[in-house]
Amino acid sequence: MPAPLKKIKSGNYEVSIWENEKDMNDGGIVTFKTISLKKSWKDKNNVTREQYLSLRKQDVEKVLVLMRKVHEHLILEEEK
Repeated sequence: MPAPLKKIKSGNYEVSIWENEKDMNDGGIVTFKTISLKKSWKDKNNVTREQYLSLRKQDVEKVLVLMRKVHEHLILEEEK
């Protein structure tokens, strides 16, 4: 299995950046990057669990905007 180009970890979250190749029908190979976000935790039986989300490069900014909006909402709710 290929290794990621880069891994970044914070607590129980880890992001990996992957380089992928796709063979196009005309014989050319296109390379592109994807991102995988992993969250890991131990359940009540002390079994390690993992959850993954895979994103394309163009999805990252959309997710960041959504997370900023969620954060803003949570902060404003706390102030009420």
